[in-house]
Amino acid sequence: MTALPVATGRQTLSTMLRLARSHPRGCVATGAWTLAAALATVTGPLLLGALVDAVSSRHRGSAGPLLALLAVVGVAGAILTALAQRAIVALAARITAALRERILGRVLTLDSTVVHGAGSGDVTSRVTEDMEIFSEAAPLLAEVFAATVTVAVSFVGFSSLDWRLAAAFVIVFPVYALSLRSYLPKAGARYAAERRAAADRTQTILESLHGAATVEAFDMAPLQAERVAASSARATEAGISALRLSLWLTKTMNGAEALGLSAILLTGSVLVHDHVIAVGAVAAAALLFHRLFDPLGTLLGSFDDVQRAGAALSRIVGVADMRGAEPVPVRAPDGPVTIEACGVRHCYDGTTEVVRTMDLTVPAGTSVAVVGASGAGKSTLAAIIAGLLPSSAGTTALRDAHGTVASADLDEAGRSRWIGMVAQDTHVFTGTLREDLTLAVPDADDHRISAALATARARWATALPDGLDTRIGPDGLHLDPAQAQQLALARIALADPPVVVLDEASAEAGSAHAHELEEAATALMHGRTALVVAHRLSQARVCDRILVMDDGRVVEEGTHDELLARDGRYAVLWRMWTMRAHAPAEPVRAVSGRG
Repeated sequence: MTALPVATGRQTLSTMLRLARSHPRGCVATGAWTLAAALATVTGPLLLGALVDAVSSRHRGSAGPLLALLAVVGVAGAILTALAQRAIVALAARITAALRERILGRVLTLDSTVVHGAGSGDVTSRVTEDMEIFSEAAPLLAEVFAATVTVAVSFVGFSSLDWRLAAAFVIVFPVYALSLRSYLPKAGARYAAERRAAADRTQTILESLHGAATVEAFDMAPLQAERVAASSARATEAGISALRLSLWLTKTMNGAEALGLSAILLTGSVLVHDHVIAVGAVAAAALLFHRLFDPLGTLLGSFDDVQRAGAALSRIVGVADMRGAEPVPVRAPDGPVTIEACGVRHCYDGTTEVVRTMDLTVPAGTSVAVVGASGAGKSTLAAIIAGLLPSSAGTTALRDAHGTVASADLDEAGRSRWIGMVAQDTHVFTGTLREDLTLAVPDADDHRISAALATARARWATALPDGLDTRIGPDGLHLDPAQAQQLALARIALADPPVVVLDEASAEAGSAHAHELEEAATALMHGRTALVVAHRLSQARVCDRILVMDDGRVVEEGTHDELLARDGRYAVLWRMWTMRAHAPAEPVRAVSGRG
């Protein structure tokens, strides 16, 4: 497998800065409120130190104003901190949403060869697990920014008391620096390993779930269970390794805090004894350092989560910033369109060819059916013709009255104008029936939608309780496989492209709905150029020409009657399919469970 790219630290930082700059008002509000909250945090201990001096020197007349000012600063600090946190969380949420949209949009436009090469587990883990890790860490990253500002302002506060107290405060930083110097190189590698192990585990689980029928057929459940257990064990081991390093960092932080507070108190006692500073300054310094336990703990304790979030973010940005070939502006089609394929070959693994040197022309307004056994290369050819899968060699093109357009030059918008495809596996999106259909044409009115449903023979749509506003999908009305296929056919009818590719569009239908789906597919092909991967040979029969594929090659070609007269492979397939189609259904028998 070829893993998807992982962004470097510089690339990741550059992407995050670009996303932040796209929200200037949020950045300004975050910076302003955070700085104001940090100033309030530092001012409180300084006022308490002044209050200690006022009481100890018996100048109690100034204690009242100091107490009032301290109360005002306390309330203002709470309000400013709340405003800063609100601004920070809002900015982090906007940046996270933009990043989520960016990676999802990029993943949806990845070439299928890239997805196959990387494995579905890698792609899925980046969009789900990695994005979730970063989303959960985004508020923490915002807190790190606030803590950094607070520590910087606090250092200025220490310096205002006495430079020697500031020096005593700074003594903790060499301890932190040495700890981080030991931690960071190991943490980055360990958390990257943890994310890779999690991706491998996801890949193994997805393969087991998607191939459940094969696993059951070949009694591979114990083997797959061992593979899942092994990948889970590797992911767990990687997580524990990272956790051990995190606990070590926490212990060094606690030691540094004890060292820093002791240094400030010892330095302060010497300075007070020598009458260099007052007791209030030492009290202010100790309180100020104590107030820094939380931001310093956030800064250093967050390295654990920051490293994990950074590893996830690098994987997200690696995909989000992937650059494909710049799409060439493509004109809209003018009139009927001809499909042309020249020397098309394709292999998924770089060695075994699934489609072998094929030349194909489908004249404008005609239909060609492709039939053959499973694994013959039919669906691969359909995906190449539809422009969804780049061929390993050769070219495919679409030709109208004004010239030829290469399939490789079609971007998403251009492809939807020239060609539409209905695959065997269709998806019903959550929402109303109207929303699901108008994904193809957002501005379509009810008349056009009804006409498209009529073309798809979706008579059930007229009986829905709320009509086009009936909710369908996982949280609405469940559509059976035949209805889902009719929905997909209606989307294509609504988009009205001059070319359609139907990849076994009636294969999932039972005998009760097969005729309706075949009628719908025939109606959709009318007046268009069509390539049909036919599972049901009755659908191939109505096409103008039939291609029989075997092992990636066309082994027979002709009309239905011509191929039957030759008594070759198609005739054998036709006899077998006819026998199955007319065979009486087996009665349903009760089967007792095991054991």
